[in-house]
Amino acid sequence: MLDINKAISNPQRYEHDPEGNMSDLPPWSPQYANREAKLEGIELTEEHWEIIVFLRERYRQHGNIDSAREILRDLEERFCDERGRAYLYELFPRGPVSQASHLAGLPMPPHAQDVSFGSVM
Repeated sequence: MLDINKAISNPQRYEHDPEGNMSDLPPWSPQYANREAKLEGIELTEEHWEIIVFLRERYRQHGNIDSAREILRDLEERFCDERGRAYLYELFPRGPVSQASHLAGLPMPPHAQDVSFGSVM
């Protein structure tokens, strides 16, 4: 998680290596994303990759401070056009923020899952 005081005192800490791994996250690769997507029944397309890359860059710039609602709003503004939110759910049926973040190797943003809603059993 981004610690703003550490980022100010040592900005190099939050940079990434040539493979795109960020220093505060476990190693990630496109192969990881492809493997995880396959396990979830998704064949990653160019549209999926645009969102994954966008989320990784967004995390690099902002850390994990924004809520899932704010991230979803940014995804809608950037990728939906007239297609609406349903387009994002077509790409990531388990949730455009939580599933795409997982495939991007990112931690779940705050409020990505609300356990107060219970479950359907």
